[in-house]
Amino acid sequence: MRITWLGHAAFRVEFDGKAVLFDPFLSGNPSFNGNRAAVSAGVSHILITHGHGDHVGDTIELAKETGATVVSNADLVTFLASKGVEKVEPMNTGGTIDLGGFSVTMVRADHSASLIDNGMSIAVGNANGLILKAPGQPALYHLGDTDIFSDMALIAELHEPKIGLVPIGDRYTMSPKVGALAVKRYLNLDVAIPCHYATFPGLASNADVFVEGLAGTKTKVLTPKPGEAVEV
Repeated sequence: MRITWLGHAAFRVEFDGKAVLFDPFLSGNPSFNGNRAAVSAGVSHILITHGHGDHVGDTIELAKETGATVVSNADLVTFLASKGVEKVEPMNTGGTIDLGGFSVTMVRADHSASLIDNGMSIAVGNANGLILKAPGQPALYHLGDTDIFSDMALIAELHEPKIGLVPIGDRYTMSPKVGALAVKRYLNLDVAIPCHYATFPGLASNADVFVEGLAGTKTKVLTPKPGEAVEV
C-alpha cells in the first residue's frame, strides 16, 4: 500500500492497482504543492469523513473530472448529488459497503459537520472515521476529525486497523499529546501517520510531541512531508 499525504487531512491511497482519495482538500490548502492531475489520475473513489470545507475540498470538481464515486454519509452525498456529482455511495455510522475489491466501514468520530452554501450553514450529517479494507492489505483507519474517546478500543477490536491517519492539530481535533495517547491506549496500530497539523495558524506546527508520545511502543510513526509517499 502506497500512501501520499497531500497536506491537512487529504491522502491518496494506492493498492492492488486501485487509487482512492480521502478528504481531497487541494484548492486553498496551503500545504498542497502537488500536481492536481497526478493526484487524481486513476482515482475510482473519493472517500469523505465529514462535511467541512477543508475535507470536502475539491470533491465536486474531482468527481466530475474523473467520474469517481463519492462515498460518505447519506446526508452529505445527497447534498453533493444536488451539486452535480453523478456517482455516490451513501452510508452511515456502523455500516460497511463493498466497493469492488475493497470495503469501507463508517465509524464514530467526535466532531461537528456542516457546509456553507449561499451564505447559509447546511447540516450534512455527522462526522465520522472511515476504515478501508482490501484482501491481503493492512486495514487503514482515517480517523477524520475527532477527539479521543474510549470506544476507539472497540473500533480496534472490531476492525483491527493496522494503519492510522491520525489528526493531531489541536483546537479542532486532538492535540499531538492526546493523539499519541489514543494510539497507545486504544488503537494498537502498526503504523501511525499524523495529519491535520501545520496547515493554518492555530494548529500544531509539527508532529514532534506525537512522535515522542509513541516512542518505545510497537507503533511506527511516519511523518511524510506534503506530497511525499510512503510504502506500508
